Amino acid sequence: MRNKKWNNVALAIVMAMVLSSCKVGRFVYYNFADIKDYKKFPSRAVVSNDTKFKFHRTDKGKYPQSLKTDKERVSLEQLLEDNNTVAFLIIKNDTIQYEKYFNGYDQESVIPSFSMAKSITSILIGCAIDDGLIKSVDEPVTNYIPELARNGFEKVSIKHLLQMTSALDFSESYINPFGEAASFYYGRNLKREMFKLELKGEPGKKFEYVSGNTQLLGLVLERALKNKTVTQYFQEKLWTPLQMEYDGSWSIDKKNEGTEKTFCCINARARDFAKIGRLYLNKGNWNGKQLVSEKWVRESTKIDTTEGGVDYYKYQWWLPSTTGDFMAEGILGQYIYVDPSKNIVIVRMGKNNGHVNWSDFFMLLAKYPEK
Repeated sequence: MRNKKWNNVALAIVMAMVLSSCKVGRFVYYNFADIKDYKKFPSRAVVSNDTKFKFHRTDKGKYPQSLKTDKERVSLEQLLEDNNTVAFLIIKNDTIQYEKYFNGYDQESVIPSFSMAKSITSILIGCAIDDGLIKSVDEPVTNYIPELARNGFEKVSIKHLLQMTSALDFSESYINPFGEAASFYYGRNLKREMFKLELKGEPGKKFEYVSGNTQLLGLVLERALKNKTVTQYFQEKLWTPLQMEYDGSWSIDKKNEGTEKTFCCINARARDFAKIGRLYLNKGNWNGKQLVSEKWVRESTKIDTTEGGVDYYKYQWWLPSTTGDFMAEGILGQYIYVDPSKNIVIVRMGKNNGHVNWSDFFMLLAKYPEK
């Protein structure tokens, strides 16, 4: 009887918590990030036009039919499927040399980017600098978000946000329903949550990967744009010029006058994500038109350990080696990998990471000869 009483008390406490916070309720209901999350949130659309860029195709790409693991030799296709891959593309010399879909997915399936959106947000910051909307990465973020001045952000620059050295006090835990990550992902008032943010140290001293940096970059961009949404700028600067094959979307926190979740949540098809890689493979140039400056592409993806930076991360891009390759990465094993020296783009989308070190795997595949 006593146990039943305490169980009822515990249930009442949990229900009170859930009812007092829609965010916590959504966290409890959805539990964790999922590849179908694009269906859970409101979004703004980006629309393809009549002119669509399509990669050349070949079935003669010389990629290994089988790979040796610790225990046995398995086929490439089996390895991908066994590790919860839903889409895998290898594009070399502008030609799709390998394209496979798994688990009921195909080339028309929408897949959320998760944190690959961070790299795209970085591109848009570069476009805004090119357009004169943002003066410099050295500007303090309070030039655009004066609400943070009371929290001591005058010393935080746009560069600190880009390279994750802002000293932001932010929990990146996705299993804590009361943490900042849950508030940003499941909450319905991103601006309110951003204005609460504080610092835990001096900017420019230490790298720490936290999504709050990229969401602040999104607000910097929004404020710089003034009369456009981030999605509208995305459409103008990238989606239309890249001649995307399909429509896409960017998830927002609420339906009316919502804020884009710039730390995550661009929803698109694998082939269209590959075009982001092709743009950076070609130093920001798309078929003769410079969409973002070559200087920005170079600055975004070079190794730089100054001001607290690390040799494996730059402006929202991961740097898996010292050879000039770079990649966008999302929490469930979403990747756009680019190796300019091999003229290769690899896209991997998954339900989760599986048990593969994907960056090492991409570098291995990049070494194989073309057709």
